[in-house]
Amino acid sequence: MEQTTIDPKGLFAAMIAKNASDLFIKVGSPPAIRTGGKLQPVGTQTVTPQIAMQIYEEVTDDRLRKLFMEQSEVDTSYEVFGVGRFRVNIFKQRGQIGMVFRYVHSKVPTMDELQLPVEQLKKLVMLPRGLILVTGIAGSGKSTTIGSMLQYVNQTANKHIITVEDPIEYIFTDEKCVIDQREAGIDTATFATALKYCVRQSPDIIMIGEMRDRETVDAAISAAETGHLVISTLHSVNAYQTVERVINFFEPYMHQFIRDQLAMLLVGVLSQRLLPRMDGRGQAPATELMVLSPTVKELLHEGKTRELYKAIYEGMEYYGSHTFNQSLKRLYENSLISLENAMSAADNPEELKMELRGIVKGASTRDTSAFDSKIFKIGDSRISSGSSRPGGSGAADDAKTSKK
Repeated sequence: MEQTTIDPKGLFAAMIAKNASDLFIKVGSPPAIRTGGKLQPVGTQTVTPQIAMQIYEEVTDDRLRKLFMEQSEVDTSYEVFGVGRFRVNIFKQRGQIGMVFRYVHSKVPTMDELQLPVEQLKKLVMLPRGLILVTGIAGSGKSTTIGSMLQYVNQTANKHIITVEDPIEYIFTDEKCVIDQREAGIDTATFATALKYCVRQSPDIIMIGEMRDRETVDAAISAAETGHLVISTLHSVNAYQTVERVINFFEPYMHQFIRDQLAMLLVGVLSQRLLPRMDGRGQAPATELMVLSPTVKELLHEGKTRELYKAIYEGMEYYGSHTFNQSLKRLYENSLISLENAMSAADNPEELKMELRGIVKGASTRDTSAFDSKIFKIGDSRISSGSSRPGGSGAADDAKTSKK
């Protein structure tokens, strides 16, 4: 006889025991978890519509159910006593309820533990004003990175921090800072509404969970202009695409004005990608960091975003900036990631290939030949299909819509 119930707490406990990042609930399939970037089923019991409805009713209240009925999707957070907190997205697929749970660690990890560019991020997050963007695809660790940055401030400076999130992920305990955390839909109507009023709440740092639309982007830029440090996230793959994405939230006649604002306010862009570690112990972050050097400032003002990559590359020694390729090279040199994963994550695989050959410079001909053979096995076709400039096809699409 088919079971009509399931123990959600048992699923969450299994998820944490296996160090999984996500739990997937889909009618017609067993629950699945994501561990080390890969999906695997949890047991063999198929999720029925009744089971999905049981979990849905467990994690929602009347307000969320009403919102879900109107929109067919909703974000929320859910806490299981003695187990942990989860960020939840509920949606419909083929007429049935589907859910994805993201585990939110109760302890905010440090920047060192996350293997981020610590010294550079410490300098950025202690600036008195400006705009910092943490970017990457969904699931690349943007929220965790920002959480670690805010926790550093909380432990070292006396400041007022306001976060606007949907939903709230990490819950902070005030140490040296006063931290007010507001959730869209509960504590405030929208991100833009919260930003309109929070500048009157004497904040030093404003964290916006995500810049989703023009109204929020405009409000974030305005908050940075009025002397606050604003930190937010964007779904873009590198600094080049981030700048183009921000500009393209606005009409073409406003593009030069936005470029001028970014040249004054965009103090840092950290883009990140998670790659499987060679030792099997989770994932390692590859990052690109752009800081507002004089060269970057000039390029932003003049709209020469295609030249940002070179400025980031050349600013490594003096300004602490670095490209994805420079980060990937370091991870590979330290035996943290495989050559194949390094090449697949590169914006410019051909350039990375040449840089990695430099690692074996001075080695014997036999060693160099072995490295070349390894590169060849990965596939020259994939390397040559990579873009000769940063951003890949996504950045190219953005650039097409940003012509002056």
